[in-house]
Amino acid sequence: MPTRIPPVTRYLLIANVLVFALQLALHDATTAALTRYFALWPLGASPYVDVAGFEPWQLVTYAFMHGGFEHIAFNMFGLWMFGGVIELTFGARNYTIYYFVCAAAAAVAQLIVVKYFTHGFYPTIGASGALFGLLLAFGMLYPREKMFLIFFPIPVPAWLFVIGYAAVELVLGVTGTQAGVAHFAHLGGMVGGYALIQYWRGKLPWKPSQRLMR
Repeated sequence: MPTRIPPVTRYLLIANVLVFALQLALHDATTAALTRYFALWPLGASPYVDVAGFEPWQLVTYAFMHGGFEHIAFNMFGLWMFGGVIELTFGARNYTIYYFVCAAAAAVAQLIVVKYFTHGFYPTIGASGALFGLLLAFGMLYPREKMFLIFFPIPVPAWLFVIGYAAVELVLGVTGTQAGVAHFAHLGGMVGGYALIQYWRGKLPWKPSQRLMR
């Protein structure tokens, strides 16, 4: 982990905290102020008179909003923990692209799941999808680094930790455990991150003009 937080990660941390502070100042709720326009709303007609529903900019804006102190604290800890390492590895430009691709991929996954499976109409917020993309990148780039959970203090290789975490998310999503948590958005962020890394590595049918990694 870098001793100093690289610039893009630092700006992301600041932006998330400022938006959360604005949510608190506006007493933001499900159909009020920021959530009404900038949370990720499902596709289709809105049942709420004062909520238009999905808009394209929500693919990004939802990732800067959070539902409470615990929510933002957990996500910002993850961004601080993994963001700097991945930024220094990718470089600022590619790191920025990677972060927002993961956030957008997570949003698309959530939109698909809500429209075709859960059929609810509720907003999704949080940077978790992008952070799961960062976790995926860490596992791919530093597979032998040791990681552990606080309640499971046994170090395991990063690649195994990431695969295990993804498997848990899949089980929780399929079984409907932890209602209110967008597990498939988390997985969508990981899938988006994996696809982009493989693209940069030149392992997809569409080849990049310059490869980031070899």
